[in-house]
Amino acid sequence: MVGEYTSLAFLLPVSAFVGYLIGYMLDKEFDTTWMYIAGLLVGIAAGFVQLVKQLMRDTRDGD
Repeated sequence: MVGEYTSLAFLLPVSAFVGYLIGYMLDKEFDTTWMYIAGLLVGIAAGFVQLVKQLMRDTRDGD
């Protein structure tokens, strides 16, 4: 149980970093300067979605 909640603490920062990294690599590939921001925002959104899904699952199981 503690391990599940510890993983939630890393979920948002890791997903934001992965989104940033993908955007950064796309910036280098296509010689642009804005894709890292889009990747960061998508990563943050994906992290929040996963966070809410996990919390909803935990509260439903706790009933």
